[in-house]
Amino acid sequence: MSSSPRPALPALPLLQADCANCFALCCVALPFAKSSDFAVNKAAGTPCKNLREDFRCGIHSRLRDQGFQGCTVFDCFGAGQQISQVTFEGRDWRTHPGTRQAMFDAFPVMRQLHELLFYVDAALGLPAAAPLHPALRTLLTRTEALTRADADTLAALDVPALRQEINTLLLKASELARAKSPGRKKNHHGADLMGARLAGADLRGANLRGAYLIAADLGRADLRGADLIGADFRDTNLRDADLRDTLFLTQAQVNAAQGNAGTRIPPTLTRPAHWA
Repeated sequence: MSSSPRPALPALPLLQADCANCFALCCVALPFAKSSDFAVNKAAGTPCKNLREDFRCGIHSRLRDQGFQGCTVFDCFGAGQQISQVTFEGRDWRTHPGTRQAMFDAFPVMRQLHELLFYVDAALGLPAAAPLHPALRTLLTRTEALTRADADTLAALDVPALRQEINTLLLKASELARAKSPGRKKNHHGADLMGARLAGADLRGANLRGAYLIAADLGRADLRGADLIGADFRDTNLRDADLRDTLFLTQAQVNAAQGNAGTRIPPTLTRPAHWA
């Protein structure tokens, strides 16, 4: 007797930024404060001074040199084009100013939904988490459906509740996957490791969820199988480190770190241009 076919998963929206199909929402909707990441202050809903009329950045190739390092690190997980082309059906906030506030309010919500889709999809790719795959598929389908909601529905969503529901499964998936790593697994969940000297450390299967690794030295460290959800990699030295098969590593985390040609990253991620 043949087994019943596995239910088909919904086609996911693109979970990578497609700036050519976005109305520069990250450059307008979000605020930023003058700091090492941004050269100026900008209020939410105010276009960045570097934004051109065609929704492109006027200093895109010189962002780091001009003091806008934070822009090179940000990743909307594809929420920008989803809001621009799906939620608002190609109506931009300049030509249709009546969409402005609703669009800017919906964008951060969509970004969180896309981020959650990224993590759930990654968990579904873990063979060790197979017992959780049915529940993960259910949450993936629910979350994907929300990305097609109208702006008012998006603004009213209880995203923290959905995030908690998904995080419970992601934690279990992480435990199952990390159990396959050899040796004793280090637990640095939420740890303050800013500036820590961890060069050459064996961090295979480690729990680094939410760890503060700002300016830490992880050169030559082995991070295979480590859970990296929410780990802060700003200016972290990852030169010659091994991040293959890490769990839940994002492009934004990679972009925030310092690496080189010897840094090994998952094939689904792109090597940042600023890495030596």
